[in-house]
Amino acid sequence: MIVGGAPHALLLSGPASVGKTTLALDLAAGLLCLAEDPSDRPCRACRACRQLASGNHPDLHRLAPEGPGGQVGIGQVRSLSADLALLPVEGLRRVAIVEAAHRLNEDSQNALLKTLEEPPPEVTIILCADQDDRLLPTVRSRCARLVLGPLSSREIVRFLDERAIADPPTAARLARLSSGRPGVAIALARAPEAVAARAELSRQLIDLLRARPAARLAAMRDLLARAADLARSMAAATSGATGSPPATLSPEDERDGERPPEAEVRTPAAERRYALALLLDAWRDVARDLALVEVGDVAHLHDPAMLEDLHDAASGISGVELRDFLHRLERAGEQLDLNVSPELLGDALILAWPGKGSAA
Repeated sequence: MIVGGAPHALLLSGPASVGKTTLALDLAAGLLCLAEDPSDRPCRACRACRQLASGNHPDLHRLAPEGPGGQVGIGQVRSLSADLALLPVEGLRRVAIVEAAHRLNEDSQNALLKTLEEPPPEVTIILCADQDDRLLPTVRSRCARLVLGPLSSREIVRFLDERAIADPPTAARLARLSSGRPGVAIALARAPEAVAARAELSRQLIDLLRARPAARLAAMRDLLARAADLARSMAAATSGATGSPPATLSPEDERDGERPPEAEVRTPAAERRYALALLLDAWRDVARDLALVEVGDVAHLHDPAMLEDLHDAASGISGVELRDFLHRLERAGEQLDLNVSPELLGDALILAWPGKGSAA
């Protein structure tokens, strides 16, 4: 269904931090811009564009995961549907952006489906999903679809250089570390300490190839704590925040009067899941780089600065083991989205991490 030249619903899918929300906001700006000539939209100068830039346009509605479960709940969707049924406040349209739409639970998707089937006039809904297969087929079928992929290293370098975010040598390294995802590249560029923290995580994972099971389990808590620090650095870099999030205790962290370990008290469940997601990201790069070194392909390493460590670690580990572990990491990412305990998931992964020699 086409409404005023724009689809009533659009599904943007692709890896995390590849630019889905940024594109959705640009599309919203084009739809809400007041410039007379459509070819000039978004003009970035009219009242609507200025409101969008400051994040207070009354006809733009944004949903994002909330609460300890990190989901887009049915209450949020019902509130959005009620808002979209009203006439626009400023212009001629209303636009809704659902961030992390793969975090819509089934009830929320069914509630949204009613709006997608019978959209109000002059309304466009944009869903941004890391994994579009997590959405119901009935939801996907009612959306125009656009898949976003990672950018090439050259495109990332140009992207950072044009915005004066990083000099070319730094941008080239960030392009490799970000795996072609502009959002990650920007966060790393604005938080140099995050680059160092990520490298430290990678070195610790390499060291654990020689560790025995008990030592691996003991190290896993430190890995998650370091990943949580990395998450705060990257979040502060992209949001302009200057401090760490306040200490909080989520409802699922305290049951029957029992309190979890101190590290978990300070970090809410949603943040712990995000910390493990960042650790999984670094872990994939280490495993892939080890597999590349094992077959002699060092030209495509994510972090060539670690070549010596990788070369030493790769001896005694087969490519089959590494490929199997990479598959396991992909499954772990899916399980994390299903709210599996990040601590239990991390423990299972560190025990499955290929070993060397008698320590395996």
